[in-house]
Amino acid sequence: MSEEKRPYWVGKHFSFFSNRECEYFPCHKGVDPEEFNCLFCYCPLYALGEDCGGGFRILENGVKDCSACTLPHRKENYGKITGEFQRIVDTFRKKPD
Repeated sequence: MSEEKRPYWVGKHFSFFSNRECEYFPCHKGVDPEEFNCLFCYCPLYALGEDCGGGFRILENGVKDCSACTLPHRKENYGKITGEFQRIVDTFRKKPD
């Protein structure tokens, strides 16, 4: 990807950090530890339920299980996550009291 076509956040410190001292690091398999992003440890997309776009499953008891999902922990997905913030807000605005 050429320098001028890269998203503004690529290579910026605010878009990535890895907490190697965390007792659970890395908490999901399948992501290179050098590229493992802990920024969205608690995924904001969880609030979107089945429309989150991640690799989840619904357990028999109805709980959303995201343990196999690596979407928020991949360095390159910062823009995807932050790009959904307005949709998350809109989701909560539509809910009745």
